[in-house]
Amino acid sequence: MAHKVTICGLDTNKLPKLTAKESEELLKKIKQGDKDARERFLLANMRLVLSMVHRFSTANADPDDLFQVGCLGLVKALNHFDPSFNVMFSTYAVPMILGEIRRFVRESNGIKVSRSMRDVAYRAMQAKQTLELRNVADPTLYEIAEEMDAPVKEVVCALDAISTPMSLYEPIAGDGADSLLVMDSVAGERNPEEGWTEHLDLFNAIKSLPEQEREVLGLRYYKGRTQVEVSGSLGISQAQVSRLENTAIKRLREILSTT
Repeated sequence: MAHKVTICGLDTNKLPKLTAKESEELLKKIKQGDKDARERFLLANMRLVLSMVHRFSTANADPDDLFQVGCLGLVKALNHFDPSFNVMFSTYAVPMILGEIRRFVRESNGIKVSRSMRDVAYRAMQAKQTLELRNVADPTLYEIAEEMDAPVKEVVCALDAISTPMSLYEPIAGDGADSLLVMDSVAGERNPEEGWTEHLDLFNAIKSLPEQEREVLGLRYYKGRTQVEVSGSLGISQAQVSRLENTAIKRLREILSTT
């Protein structure tokens, strides 16, 4: 996809370019309060904002809006940047620019949650705290639902509705412009776009399992270890490993059947 030439009425082809030495000199002047140097520096670095905007080309948002929001991140980065950080300005600025754009995308696509759904979620969190006070470690959704005397499906839907959604543009590895996003890890020939939701559902379901069950599944299915090896790693019997594995799989099936 070719970069947009005009954005927010600005011809990006005419944006100035700075050498490393020029940038260094301008930063010194900016620190001394030179407003002209500040304006020139920001204008030259708008190319950086433009490159970040195009990473969100699939987001349902106007590029002009994203560019303006990204420029706010650029200004914040300059306000907080100090040459003594011993990093390039672009390295420092990229996370702030991306943060502003991601926040805007999330807020623009917010989902309204009904009052009744929020009430159920609040009761579920109270029930979880009550169980924890009774020394129930990592209460399951089934235990929470039983404490509330409510259907487990209702509890799952309510808690899911108020949870912070995972953005497909969230970084999971790396820094700055080279960071790996969630969408990078779930998309591809082996993971077509239509399978994203299934993978995210599974991820969230695994997160809801008790810690020991998560550990067993991680060792068995992500690291490919045998039950005997898992037994040695966790210091429990092979029979316990088998029971935990079967229970975890059963829980996952029940949780995913309600989503």
